[in-house]
Amino acid sequence: MSVRHALLALLSEGPKYGLQLRQEFETRTGDVWPLNVGQVYTTLQRLERDGFVASDDGDGDDAGPQKAFRITPDGSDELATWLRTPPDMTSPPRDELVMKVMVAIGVPGVDVRDVVQVHRRYAVELMQQWTHLKEDAAEGDLGFALAVDAELFRLDGLIRWLDAADGRLARHALEAPDAAGQPAARPRVARRIGVRR
Repeated sequence: MSVRHALLALLSEGPKYGLQLRQEFETRTGDVWPLNVGQVYTTLQRLERDGFVASDDGDGDDAGPQKAFRITPDGSDELATWLRTPPDMTSPPRDELVMKVMVAIGVPGVDVRDVVQVHRRYAVELMQQWTHLKEDAAEGDLGFALAVDAELFRLDGLIRWLDAADGRLARHALEAPDAAGQPAARPRVARRIGVRR
């Protein structure tokens, strides 16, 4: 997440102090992403250095809690560009669970399907907890409701991947060589979209 751009978005509403920005950031993000006040001031100093914000005293040194910041025209342009530019999603993210399953395939004595099921059960439990949070608290807080929805969709996608991985592992086990070294008999469908045989 881009804290600098989130701070620019908050400053687009008007001048604010550092502590105020921290509080509004956490409120706006549904209190899901806590922000260290030191990170706020460090980010504000960098934004000021880059010409995206200006402070009430204009010197940019040792930003304190009584120093108000405002967005500059360059900061408004930077914010608009960021809001309209899709993040780079061309490469898959490094997901620890995906790596764990892939590595477990080669670990002697490990049942990879068991690894998958342990993590699937955990993801389902988390999904249930987030669902309860949504029912209990999210409806009155739009930011929190959006954060909960995003987490529920992320967990749903993870569970679907785990289900697909389990199915692929089961199919692979059927295709693995038997004790005599012969591949297990299994009909194969070699049809691909756009390819005729």
